[in-house]
Amino acid sequence: MRGLLSNFKVGSVIAGLLLIVHNTVSSTSIADHEKVLPRDNSCENTATSRSCWGEYDIDTDYYNIIPDTGVTREYWLVAQNITAAPDGYERQILAFNGTVPGPTIEADWGDNVIIHVTNEIADNGTAVHWHGIRQQNSNEYDGVPGVTQCPIAPGESMTYKFRATQYGTTWYHSHFSIQVTDGLAGPIIINGPATADYDEHLGALFLTDWDHETAFDLWKNAERHGGFPLISNGLINGTNTYDCSGSSDAACLGTGKRFEMTFVQGKKYRIGLVGTQADGYMRVALDNHTFTVIANDLVPVVPYVTDSILVGGGQRYDIIVEANQTLNNYWLRAVVQGCNIIFNSNADNILGIVRYEGFADNTSDPTTTIGDIPNTCYDEGLASLVPHLNKTVGSAESEEVLDISWYYNILGGFIYHWTINSQNLQIDWANPTLVLIEEGVSIFPTDYNIYEITPVNEWVYFIIQDVSLLDAYHPIHLHGHDFYVLAEGPGSFVEGVTPINLNNPPRRDTAILHGNGHLVIAFYTDNPGTWLMHCHIIWHASQGFALQFVERESEIAIADFMAVNDTCASWDAYTPTERFVQDDSGI
Repeated sequence: MRGLLSNFKVGSVIAGLLLIVHNTVSSTSIADHEKVLPRDNSCENTATSRSCWGEYDIDTDYYNIIPDTGVTREYWLVAQNITAAPDGYERQILAFNGTVPGPTIEADWGDNVIIHVTNEIADNGTAVHWHGIRQQNSNEYDGVPGVTQCPIAPGESMTYKFRATQYGTTWYHSHFSIQVTDGLAGPIIINGPATADYDEHLGALFLTDWDHETAFDLWKNAERHGGFPLISNGLINGTNTYDCSGSSDAACLGTGKRFEMTFVQGKKYRIGLVGTQADGYMRVALDNHTFTVIANDLVPVVPYVTDSILVGGGQRYDIIVEANQTLNNYWLRAVVQGCNIIFNSNADNILGIVRYEGFADNTSDPTTTIGDIPNTCYDEGLASLVPHLNKTVGSAESEEVLDISWYYNILGGFIYHWTINSQNLQIDWANPTLVLIEEGVSIFPTDYNIYEITPVNEWVYFIIQDVSLLDAYHPIHLHGHDFYVLAEGPGSFVEGVTPINLNNPPRRDTAILHGNGHLVIAFYTDNPGTWLMHCHIIWHASQGFALQFVERESEIAIADFMAVNDTCASWDAYTPTERFVQDDSGI
């Protein structure tokens, strides 16, 4: 990673991704309550002053103040079918611009970002969600088919626009059914201040479970038998090894490689961990090293030190690793956790290598070992995840108790469904909720599982309780907002008895609901739109574990309704000849 994007030239080509930088302000809107301040270089962001950012710094309230950079970053992404062997087993995959992960979208805090997405997938629509981006006043670019847009039909394109109002590490991915599981994802890095100093930013580190069947075949076969898929392997930044010795399978090439990176002794490196798993949880550790955690889910936190960190699907952590060990090669581990049952047959062999520059043997595998590390699916402790920017949560204007359970659809072939308050979500790709609102529909379809939220600039609490009796852990992701984790843990939440924390609680967009437990979150109703909340285990989302909430409906506005309509018109023209018909929730 080369640091601030100002180092790049107009028209640069980065890893097959064309980037154009415009030094003019785009028309992407800014919320009325936000201040826009001119950029100044009074405090330079350097290896010894990472808290600085021109006229701003780590103490700037980024919810209300956005730098006016006058810059627009413009990118082009192409979703494609390709043949590849990320771990040495060759198969058909989905990729952006021919790579897994896809190219990095990079911007500075305050920049406008324009991304043109073309769908070259042969037999499916697609849509791209910019995970964790709040989309303030840009709801139509959230990228959820059936919620904010129609899918992009094969051969068609759609342009997404948003303001980089936050900073840190996140990712983009397909939100069309389970496409993300076949590789359709890539990193987003928004440069800004940090809560601790470091020498170099190494970019994002993708943690992925990976199978040798396509995701759709894998899921179809598993669901047909009432179970969940056993996944073959896992990847670190799109690569790993797989043992093909003795295999007669011609697709098992044995050409996989470990992910590698090089440290210079004495330097401090920033890395963004990104959980892109379809299922399960990965605990990341680097032999003989510790991590200093400086952010979770685009929220800077008071730095703390840990030996390892658990990353659930959809979660992100920015960490700093100091190269303070002897010259050697060290294993980087992504250990699949066993609390949801290990659905990965290579759970202990998802490994990368960190090599110290100057060590004589720079090709051999490490011989380092690690002691016992936790095997849990719990989030990092609430006491550790202290947001640097202190915010207090007010009393609830509205409170919803949301019970999580499941049922078998006996008439539909014993298909398993997850529910939120006895309702599972299934959307119609051709009739997005946002379009229904624009067209004045007064009653939403029951299958859309919509909660209407009317309070303006007030606090809403969701009390989420798992009553399924399955002891499954769920990473819960909220679109359009950071939420505040007021309480979490095993067992039922009892109002007035279970303690909640309103004083600067952890703030993020994806948190883990304990098996048979509770998760209490709060968010502030400052972003009119139709937003999704769902489990980020891809199979569970496919089975309908989601709800929509329509926030401040009368104020929802689509900046470019013609573009939204054009995408839907292209989708409508495609569907009479489509090869595959929707058979899951759609998200």
